[in-house]
Amino acid sequence: MSFLRIYAVFIRQIFLIRSNPVRLASVFTWQVIDILQWGFISKYLGALGEDTFSFVTVILGAIILWEFMVRIQQGIMMGFLEDIWTQNFINYFASPIRVSEYLGGLVLYSIVLGIGGLVVMAILAGVFFGYNILLMGLALLPFALILFIFGVAMGIFVAGIIFRLGPTAEWLAWPIPLVLSIFAGVFYPIATLPGVLQGIAKIIPASYVFEAFRGILAGGGWSAALTGELVLGAFLSIVYLALTYLFFVRIYRHNLRTGKLARFGAEE
Repeated sequence: MSFLRIYAVFIRQIFLIRSNPVRLASVFTWQVIDILQWGFISKYLGALGEDTFSFVTVILGAIILWEFMVRIQQGIMMGFLEDIWTQNFINYFASPIRVSEYLGGLVLYSIVLGIGGLVVMAILAGVFFGYNILLMGLALLPFALILFIFGVAMGIFVAGIIFRLGPTAEWLAWPIPLVLSIFAGVFYPIATLPGVLQGIAKIIPASYVFEAFRGILAGGGWSAALTGELVLGAFLSIVYLALTYLFFVRIYRHNLRTGKLARFGAEE
């Protein structure tokens, strides 16, 4: 694997942003709206509850972590779509680049977007609502790592679907984070869900992150059970990452074998 090729894929996405900074609006607009909207909702709920429970701490922390994961997923998806829209995708694979190197470049790009979005949200939460996500300390690292791996897996999976069905399938990709948030327990405990949906939540790595997040904020601290759940969440994320990579490679080989790779473009 060549890091130079990975960097080439990454730097092309950066040049696209430099040539048209308006593209950044799609990256940060919804994050700003979510932070402000949920921040004010949390303050209102806190006022109704006479501050017996810190809604701001729980909800804003969950929003920041969730949006970080969504930026990772959408960074990969948007990078892939940019190559399709500009009909540049075929140019990559006319070169000696490997699938792993191409995806590696998109992942690197998504990391920049994810961290950039995380910083922006953290600043807004601090300025407007006095929330400091760093109060979580080192506990934040395993949460972010699991969500990062799962976000990469989702991004590759979505890119694979679009790669198989064509650019018009992108409408299938946008609702995925919203649907997953139902089962991930971003805003409420998994126990709130009906039994069948709780079973689905158990195979979603993000659900273990947000359950642990709420447990720590509730004063439970670290425990062997919490550590075990996070390990399970990390294991599921890694499994999904491996499966989605194989899924994308399989589709690439199918398109190469059938000749669809050469025809793959924005006009499809």
